[in-house]
Amino acid sequence: METVKLSEIVMKWYPDMMPFLKQDELDSMIVLRDGLSILDSADAMDIIQYSICEHQDSAYLQ
Repeated sequence: METVKLSEIVMKWYPDMMPFLKQDELDSMIVLRDGLSILDSADAMDIIQYSICEHQDSAYLQ
């Protein structure tokens, strides 16, 4: 088990996305059951998408 910031995942797999993510999203702590070393790009994208959804302002979702 390994805990990393979302920014580490983004930098490893999708560094071009960095300017489009908010700082609080990038600072999110993500727990990876099997660690960062075996994370694949599809799983990384799922984690990034989930984190974006978690940080959306509920006022916009009405």
